Formats: sequence, C-alpha cells, structure tokens
Amino acid sequence: MSIEKIVAKQYKNKVNQAVKEFGSFSMLPPEGWVRTVRTALGMSGSQLAARLGVSKARISKAEKDEPSGSVTLKTMHTMAEAMGCRFVYAVIPEKEIEEVIKQRAIKKAREQVKTASIHMALEAQSLNEEQLNFEIERIAAEIVEKMPSDFWSNK
Repeated sequence: MSIEKIVAKQYKNKVNQAVKEFGSFSMLPPEGWVRTVRTALGMSGSQLAARLGVSKARISKAEKDEPSGSVTLKTMHTMAEAMGCRFVYAVIPEKEIEEVIKQRAIKKAREQVKTASIHMALEAQSLNEEQLNFEIERIAAEIVEKMPSDFWSNK
C-alpha cells in the first residue's frame, strides 16, 4: 500500500470516528451554545464580559450572532474558555466517508454509462437494465480505486 493510500485511510478513519461519535448529535440550540451554557452555569452576561475584559454589549452581540453563524470561531473559543469549557468545531458527513465516496462514484459512473448507452442505442446495441447496473457498479469501483483528479468536479 502506498504512503498516499495509508494517509488517505488515516484521514478516513478520523472522519468516520467523528461520524460515529457526533453523527446523530443535534446541532445548535435556538439561542446558541454560548447563551445556553452560560445560563446553565448561572453566569450573567455581565460576569462573562468581566471574565473576558469586554463590554456586556459585546457578549450580547456575540450571543445574537451565534445562531445565524456570523460569530467568529476565535470568539467562540475565547468565550468557551472564559466559561471553563472547550469549544469544539467539526464538519461531520451524514454517512461514513466511504459511503459518501461510493455515492459520488456511482453518480459519475451513471453519467459515463448514460453517455455510452446513447451511442450504443444508436448502433442498436443497447444493454438491458441488469447489464447497465453491472456496468455502473464496475465503473464506480474503478473510480473509487483510482480516485481521478476530476472526482469532485461537476463535469
């Protein structure tokens, strides 16, 4: 196995672990995590502001910006630390990474088979449904194995 494939496998394992641990995790509470945790701790906005050395208005703005996604990661990190918490940021696929890759490969294979089928039909050499599905699976497996540079291109 090549070094590149070993590294790719390590990345896949890391992402799949995140899917297992956080895949079903519900995201943001309506009022945002900062306000939710601060309230759970019994900490006022003024107290959090004092811990950070900023104004209460800045805390209010950050808490209002969080649910819309316009607060910075740095702000989230510093506010979490000021509350004695960790800030966790992750991008989690809906499924294990191999499944995401397989679905993309099948889509690309379908496009290739569709193009070939049109030409074959013009020459009266159409494939039946079973043959088409076999070819799609075969081509998808090749695509996954080779991971061409245009894999994620929309061409």
